[in-house]
Amino acid sequence: MKKEGALIINIDVSFNIVSFVMSIIQWSVIGYLAYRGYRRLDTKPRVWKILFALLVGLFAFTINMEFFHTLIKIPILPLGVWILYGVLRSKEGRWDTYRRFAWIGFLANFIFLAGTLLSIPIHSLIYPENNLSTYITGTKEASINIIHPSGEGRTLDQGRLEKQLSDVKQAEVASWLWYEEVGGRSSNPERFPYQLVGTTGKWGSGLNPDIYMEQDGKGILISTRKTQYYYRFPETVLEEEER
Repeated sequence: MKKEGALIINIDVSFNIVSFVMSIIQWSVIGYLAYRGYRRLDTKPRVWKILFALLVGLFAFTINMEFFHTLIKIPILPLGVWILYGVLRSKEGRWDTYRRFAWIGFLANFIFLAGTLLSIPIHSLIYPENNLSTYITGTKEASINIIHPSGEGRTLDQGRLEKQLSDVKQAEVASWLWYEEVGGRSSNPERFPYQLVGTTGKWGSGLNPDIYMEQDGKGILISTRKTQYYYRFPETVLEEEER
């Protein structure tokens, strides 16, 4: 319901604590290398010029690859270093002053790459992606959205949902079989006519999946940008809507 004169703002924030901490570590290493280089200079340039040289040094020709469903960038050519060299080589002493910072900028690409590769197993260890508790830990605000007419007439029983979270069993995603059951046509009954909303996952996971509920109220399909996971409750978590 919309109240007149009231402004309602819903903010959905997916906070990834592993990436956040890793970013702090990465920039701390880069900052330390830049500080060491700065201390070794006899003539100290302005700090903003050093930062500029670092940022230019970051520019690189990269090869993009997917590793464990994560996009990684492998730096190949130091484009920023070449650009800075082309600009400063004609100015006496300038290239000698800033080249180390340009190379630190290029090196930062490898630091970011190492951080990304290290974050993958750490995140999987803390937040197992095949575990339902990673995606659903709180159900106080849980409800269902009916996304297909075949799901009309039923609502979510929050009590049953919360009670059975510890008893849920993972099952195989039989996507091809499900497709054949409905004949591949949207006019046939939908296997997952509900979307589960209002739940909260583990804090800091950074995961914001789409969660669908099966027609019988026993099946849960977790759909992430990487893959899908399917779980079954012992009993239905749906109830007939009171009229």
